[in-house]
Amino acid sequence: MRNPSSVTAVTEKAAETARSIRVMWQAGLVPFPRLDEGLRSLVAVRKFGPFAGSTQIAARRDSTAVGLVDELGPLTFKQLDLRSNALARAWSERGLTPGSVIAALCRDHRGLVLAMLAAGKLGARLLLMNTGFAKPQLADVAKREKVGALVYDEEFTDLLDAVEGQIDRYLAWVDHDSPVAQRRDPDIPILDELIASNDDRPLPAPRRPGGFVLLTSGTTGTPKGAPRPQTSPLHSAQFLDRVPLRAGESTYMGAPIFHGTGLSQFILSFALGCKVVMRRRFDPEETLRGVEEHKCTALVLVPTMLQRIVDLDPAVLAKYDTSSLRIVFVAGSALSPDLGNRATALFGEVVHNLYGSTEVAVATVATPEDWRKAPGTVGRPPVGCHVALYDEKGQKITEPNVTGRVFVGSGLSFGGYTDGRNKEMIDGLLSSGDVGHFDNDGLLFIDGRDDEMIVSGGENVFPIEVENLLVERPDVLEAAVIGVPDKEFGQRLKAFVVPAEGADLDADTLREFVKSNLARYKVPREVEFLDELPRNATGKLLRNKLV
Repeated sequence: MRNPSSVTAVTEKAAETARSIRVMWQAGLVPFPRLDEGLRSLVAVRKFGPFAGSTQIAARRDSTAVGLVDELGPLTFKQLDLRSNALARAWSERGLTPGSVIAALCRDHRGLVLAMLAAGKLGARLLLMNTGFAKPQLADVAKREKVGALVYDEEFTDLLDAVEGQIDRYLAWVDHDSPVAQRRDPDIPILDELIASNDDRPLPAPRRPGGFVLLTSGTTGTPKGAPRPQTSPLHSAQFLDRVPLRAGESTYMGAPIFHGTGLSQFILSFALGCKVVMRRRFDPEETLRGVEEHKCTALVLVPTMLQRIVDLDPAVLAKYDTSSLRIVFVAGSALSPDLGNRATALFGEVVHNLYGSTEVAVATVATPEDWRKAPGTVGRPPVGCHVALYDEKGQKITEPNVTGRVFVGSGLSFGGYTDGRNKEMIDGLLSSGDVGHFDNDGLLFIDGRDDEMIVSGGENVFPIEVENLLVERPDVLEAAVIGVPDKEFGQRLKAFVVPAEGADLDADTLREFVKSNLARYKVPREVEFLDELPRNATGKLLRNKLV
């Protein structure tokens, strides 16, 4: 006799798969009724991975369709496919093989995209390096990840002393604003030269796709490596279920590709045959100009980028037509209620707030309807994702409005860091490292990092609540709150505040403001004013730099 619970699990899995296929079909990823096209897509993705495989399919579908636009102009999917063939052949001739680890230290441009494609066609593992790295971080990561070759932008040449002797091959890319690369020696090739001098015919498929290695944000130390091997195409539905990307449209990529937010939406946009517009460096006004020029329907950002856009002079904002946008996709760090509301006032009800991490991938997404109902929410889990809260003893929390540790299950969750370590798991779900609560409608709110909780006089305080309150003031641009040692209370709260331009602020005014809105023990004892908060390249706050 079959176990009833196993029958239920199979039934639920079948229903989830059916829902995923429907979501993908609505988005245009499943070319019904052209099932032959669907089968070709599955074969290509299985052979070369989701990115290189999707590019081949898009090139075959329409050889004239533009896949990428950067400062140098447009490239069709066909051009990207052929050029990456030539680059993969060149790398193979230089000794790179399936299983090689290639690191990319590049900003967002065609050179990085071609490196990603070529690595997939070789079956090499591509490590996406943070462009904000200093020499010690670069050296530590390259050694730990056993990097054998490095693709780098010319502007990072001075960092290469840190990996001298560790890396066998340098595979340079000429920056857009320089006609000649600063070669370490004449043997270091330029990507354009490699491509121009090699055959662009298709390559035989590797035994298995190489995949990507993403790095954690590294806000408290050297970033850890989180591998992203090939996954089922069905997992695309986790994004598409609550974020209405559609085939053949146009995406403006503001978030850097080396970060999970940018990488996931970049690959998904290519899979949908969308044109992706990018720049090497984020500029808020140029972003609006690009959205207008290319009639972009989706804009992908981290919250600090969105902040810089909404803080533009109203006269600048009025210059650009952004009515084509159906989606402003925000992820990577917390989106405050004030910023989300200001963005909604600017762009309309198009803000989609994704919550996840490098390790768990997607956890929840707040749609514009969710945000209207509950500003600050991170929404609900999409199809294929499961979120649960647990207390300190590992007991599941089922009541609303009770804070607990957030655990996530997803087919995109990683299987452990490259150094062999992993995060805590309960009931098959992976710890996100955050604490949060569900409201009465089942919407999730993140209350903070579990390691950022401040205990002051026996009371628990999560910084995000105080920070969100402070930034609601029009005279406060940014705010961060930390705990500092205190003989009497164990810890006391200290706030770091970036005033808005022209603001006349003092510490007493801010303390009184917090006191009138929150419990007494949540009032910062100290307030320090700064010109800017320390952040990493993806906009995450570096609390360890605040003292």
